[in-house]
Amino acid sequence: MKKNTIEAITPESAVSLSGLFFNRVKATPDKTAYHYYDTKANNWKKLSWIETQHEVLKWQSILQSFAVEAGDKIALLVNNCPQWVFAEQAGFSLGAVIVPLYTNDRADNIAYILDNADIKILIIKNKQQLKLLDTIHYQLARLKAIIYIEEADNSFTEDHKAVKSLADSSAEGLDNSSAEGSTKNNVPNPLSKEAPLPVYYYQDRMNLKAHVYYRYHSEPDDLATIVYTSGTTGKPKGVMLSHANILFDTWASICAVPCRSDDKFLSFLPLSHMFERTAGYYIPMMSGAEIAYARSIDLLAADLQLIKPTVLVTVPRIFERVHQKIMAQLEKKPFLAQKLFKLTVNIGWKRFLFYQHKHPWFPGLLLWPLLNKIIAQKVMNKLGGNLRLAISGGAALANDIAQFFIGLGLTITQGYGMTEAAPVISTNSLNNNDPFSVGQILPGIETKFTRKGELLVKAATIMKGYWKNEQATKKVLDTEHWLHTGDKAEIRDNHLYITGRVKEILVLSNGEKVPPGDLETAICSDPAFEQAIVIGESRPFLSAIIVLNEDMWPELADAAHINSRAKNVLQNKQLRKVVTGKISRLLASFPGYEQIRRVKLVLQPWTINNGMLTPTMKLKRNTILKNYSQDIGELYSGHV
Repeated sequence: MKKNTIEAITPESAVSLSGLFFNRVKATPDKTAYHYYDTKANNWKKLSWIETQHEVLKWQSILQSFAVEAGDKIALLVNNCPQWVFAEQAGFSLGAVIVPLYTNDRADNIAYILDNADIKILIIKNKQQLKLLDTIHYQLARLKAIIYIEEADNSFTEDHKAVKSLADSSAEGLDNSSAEGSTKNNVPNPLSKEAPLPVYYYQDRMNLKAHVYYRYHSEPDDLATIVYTSGTTGKPKGVMLSHANILFDTWASICAVPCRSDDKFLSFLPLSHMFERTAGYYIPMMSGAEIAYARSIDLLAADLQLIKPTVLVTVPRIFERVHQKIMAQLEKKPFLAQKLFKLTVNIGWKRFLFYQHKHPWFPGLLLWPLLNKIIAQKVMNKLGGNLRLAISGGAALANDIAQFFIGLGLTITQGYGMTEAAPVISTNSLNNNDPFSVGQILPGIETKFTRKGELLVKAATIMKGYWKNEQATKKVLDTEHWLHTGDKAEIRDNHLYITGRVKEILVLSNGEKVPPGDLETAICSDPAFEQAIVIGESRPFLSAIIVLNEDMWPELADAAHINSRAKNVLQNKQLRKVVTGKISRLLASFPGYEQIRRVKLVLQPWTINNGMLTPTMKLKRNTILKNYSQDIGELYSGHV
């Protein structure tokens, strides 16, 4: 196959997300679509587009046997894998609405979404997730069935007497065939306190005799998915996105940053998030590119080496962790090696600016081939060695981190979006890339600003509203269908810059206004600080609660000349003085009133399980402040 000769599928020809898939199969049936790791065979395997279609047809038969039809809701509690695609596309082909769930979410959140979204079928990955559901089974009365992907062992079925095999489904009246257009089959009894959980292993249903393909022809404006945003306050809200919303955004993204048909994506961000779903799933499908599913975050470094992707859809935290690791290793190197590394990054950055027509030619460019060979390429090889593009989104990428990796030769395009916009709103193009911005507004998207500087967006990508929540919909969608993003922004030289949040502003008692997010990002750029939340609303000065890095914080104790194992060491005044001094250096470029005067130090991280983080890893500010209310009071003791 010649490189990049495959044409992208347009929204007009696709019509729906199901149409996008089957048009791709028709256009490139034998081309590799997906790579995945087979744990039983202990090796990597490939699926072509036609092989993927065969699996989708099997899943369609499964769903038809449970009488799934247009408008029914199917929830996916599955990590990234080909089965995610099989199940979703099978559901789309029947006109069903897909509701993705975070595999790392709390059980109570999952229960709320399953009930709120009227889920008919829940698809899960393994027995661990089924055990999670045991804790909330009494809240799952609406479910008709749970289908799990991985095969259960004997001990599992013994522990869960309610587990049934789809092979035995005929005993419950299920029809073992599916004819074209047929969706009327008997279904198991709904869940109830008296009835057992109807749980089925999907592979046992592969004995269905008929795989006649039936496709419900969705209209572009039909509801395709409900994506629950993990709000930092209150219950999650279900964003309703149509087929047209997603197809338009996918196409506009490709127009801004072309995807090559010979590209290979490494998928590791959760498909339950629209950023990965659009950028790491629908864009490759629309373009004919390949996707490889990472085994896990823990094995990401190894998978980069094995898969050697050309495109990586990622979040700033991944760059931050790699940067921290490199810098920690660099500190152990000889002085000359450190100077050579810094010279490489400096010249590499200026080289990037030169090719962006933002810096004149300079003699140092002549050194780049040598520096690239002995320094930069060795770092890039750790990322697989073939990366032509890293797409960063989900949060702001710190300027120094962007400059660091770009200086080593990695092309990074930063973008901006939100689930309510399907989700991409802007992204940097390759030939006009300002990594300190979030790029240019996608073609077809209109913008304007309120008097307070809030960014408003209108486009064919904007959601239909929040599921069963008209009041919340009216708060963000005005009568002219402008989406109020809640972000303060400005456009300079055709690039969008996010300057803060409309509501996430701390107002000190002296009237000074402080955006805490910028300070928290700067603090956590130091590897010794894992997490941070800045406090100061109606207070005379700023304080912070800092979660220390478990492995690195003893170095802070050494700097304070104290024993890190001493009792109540985190309350030691000298240790807190060392920390505030370190923070002051990190915040040297910020105004005086934005300096951190006092800190509360903790070691236990804020996680999803303890309720301090959302599934997208955002701080639940109100929850954290409530849990540390007594400590916060002590930080301001003696100050009004």
